[in-house]
Amino acid sequence: MQLDVTTLEAKKAGKVDLPETIFGLDPRRDILHRMVNYQLAKRRAGTHKTKLRSEINGTGAKMYRQKGTGRARHGDRKVPQFRGGGKAFGPHVRDHAIALPKKVRALALKHALSAKMKADEIVVLDSASVKEPKTGALKASFAKLGLSNALIVDGKEVDGNFALASRNIIGIDVLPVQGINVYDILRREKLVLTKAALQELEARFS
Repeated sequence: MQLDVTTLEAKKAGKVDLPETIFGLDPRRDILHRMVNYQLAKRRAGTHKTKLRSEINGTGAKMYRQKGTGRARHGDRKVPQFRGGGKAFGPHVRDHAIALPKKVRALALKHALSAKMKADEIVVLDSASVKEPKTGALKASFAKLGLSNALIVDGKEVDGNFALASRNIIGIDVLPVQGINVYDILRREKLVLTKAALQELEARFS
């Protein structure tokens, strides 16, 4: 399985072999779905909180006598029926994360890469680096490559000038290879991998 390698100037820079074990799988939607749910659930803060009846600051005295007033029976004013009272069955601080085996997470990443390969939505860059952090120049380079909505994955470290030049371009995400994940791969139309990123991915799954 081979792909053409291109430069930021949209010039050919040879070919690269992609391993079948990573990019040649038959994508399974169920595994991708589980992984996306796992990621989105894990990043939820879970810090929403309402006060229970016992947490309201107020008197616990009975509002008025039980009988003879003609009104409904009530205890203290901290009950949920009254304004300022406790919230019944409200949200509380908790962890929304769900469990997913490590092997399934690794398999999901392979399936996401294979899905992009099958859809012909992978671009291999010789390198993701620029001499100056000029957003306009980099945007013009992306236009030559046909990249308007893409995730760009570099090696262990992203070039500083490239990161600065790309951070204001709408629809473009840049990550080091350690940060590659299923959700970001699937949410963008194109997946751009540098040769350094490919080497790191092969080493990770070897």
